[in-house]
Amino acid sequence: MKAESFLPDDYHPAEDEPFMNERQTEYFRRKLLNWRDELLSDSKDTIEGLQDGTRNIPDVADRASEETDRALELRTRDRQRKLISKIDAALRRVDEGEFGYCDETGEPISLKRLDARPIATMSLEAQERHERREKVHRDD
Repeated sequence: MKAESFLPDDYHPAEDEPFMNERQTEYFRRKLLNWRDELLSDSKDTIEGLQDGTRNIPDVADRASEETDRALELRTRDRQRKLISKIDAALRRVDEGEFGYCDETGEPISLKRLDARPIATMSLEAQERHERREKVHRDD
């Protein structure tokens, strides 16, 4: 029996059930897939918009404004491309049974954190330690 057949649409992972049980795993798989599909759809719209938007604008200020908008859009798409690769990595962790566990400590990542940021690879505490270490090294 596939997990999706028993997962109601209004299901949300709860702390009182076994961590990363079949229902939770399927919930996060769907969440990640939907997020990726949304990003890919936005990306397709951007590419079409950029292809349509190659027009000759005689006013220098208008052209500069259009170029700025295009550069901003391309930076946004680049960030989304990186995000998609993080989503793909999270989906691999789901498939391999490693999703939801901190890379640093091996402990479960809180369901609240995973629900808010399903690409998280560290618990909140480990992430904060990591960021503090990064800041110390950056200040040197």
